[in-house]
Parts: sequence; structure tokens; C-alpha cells
Amino acid sequence: MSGFKSKRELILDIAQAGILSKGFGATSIDEIIAEAEMTKSGFFYHFKDKNELARALLQRYLDTEEAILDDVFGRARELHDDPLHAFLIGLKLLAEMMMDLPKGHPGCLVATIAYSERIFDRDVRVLNQQAVLVWRERFLGMLQEITAIYPPRDEVDLRTLADMISSTVEGGIVLSRAVGEPRVLSEQIILLRSYIKLLFNHSSSVRA
Repeated sequence: MSGFKSKRELILDIAQAGILSKGFGATSIDEIIAEAEMTKSGFFYHFKDKNELARALLQRYLDTEEAILDDVFGRARELHDDPLHAFLIGLKLLAEMMMDLPKGHPGCLVATIAYSERIFDRDVRVLNQQAVLVWRERFLGMLQEITAIYPPRDEVDLRTLADMISSTVEGGIVLSRAVGEPRVLSEQIILLRSYIKLLFNHSSSVRA
């Protein structure tokens, strides 16, 4: 069973690297199986077609991202009970984690799929949409908890603000890769943190 799992993961690793480097359409099954040193029938044993491969890649990516966010903001909440302080700490921890990646964030499959969604089947598109909505609900819940204690200093729609958090992170990944500067993503998260701090800070006591 472990051998089956490792071969499948190898296919996913090779496919992800190719997709993030040159796109889904330009990454062929022949190229993947050549690098994986396996037969085409071996590939189809694990994935019936490229769309099933895309679903598996996206699900793995989303599971990893969710685990990272659970860990980062979970640790932040352990460090401070106040929701605003905890959120600011979480953003700082996330920025530091991104800065520590030697070559920057490996890329965003969500953005990659969104850019070329006509290539993918309905299941992939729905999964991609659900991923965006999960991020929205995560951050919206945090913001609602903050707002209950710290009314915002400016009129703002919390759902839109939750989407801005997601778009800052995802956009930071794209920008960082485009200019070849890994620190850009971390800097974008820190700037976002400053905005959140200013928006909800009614007291000089917020120094998280």
C-alpha cells in the first residue's frame, strides 16, 4: 500500500511542478510519465484522465493550505485570547513563514486553474470555487469575532474584507513569482496586517 501511495504522490509532485511552471495545458501526460519513469498504463491506474489529476492536485493543495492556516492561527490564538490580537499575531506568523521559504511560495493552483478554467471539467471548477469560499468563510468568521469587540473605524463590508485578505495572499504569490522576489508575498501580508490593525484599533493597547 505504501508503494502505491508513494508512486501516486510522485505523479502529483511532477505534475504540480510542471503546471506551476508552464500551465496545465502545456504539461502533458507523456512528460509526466517520462519523468516518473513509469508506463502510460501505470499513470492511468492512478488517474483516469488529466481532469482527475487536476482534482487530486487541487484537493492536495487545498488540504495543505488549510492545515497551514489552522496551525498558524491556532498557535496565534494560543498566544492571545483577544481575537484582534490573535489575528494580528497570526498574520505576522504567516508572513514570517512565507519569508522563510528559500525560493518563495511554490505557487497557487487556485489562481492557475482560475486563469484557465475552460480547460477543466465542471468538478474541478466547482472544487476551485469551493476553495475560495472556504477561505472567505474562515476569514469572515474571524472578522465577525473581532468586530463584536472592536467596531471598525471605517464603514466596511466584512465579506468584502475577508475576500481582500484572500486576494492579498493569492495576489502576493503571483506578484512575488512575477518579479522573482520571494519577500514580496511576506511584505504584502505585513501591509495587510497594518491595515487590519488601523481599521480596528481604538486604543494604543493593540501592539500585537
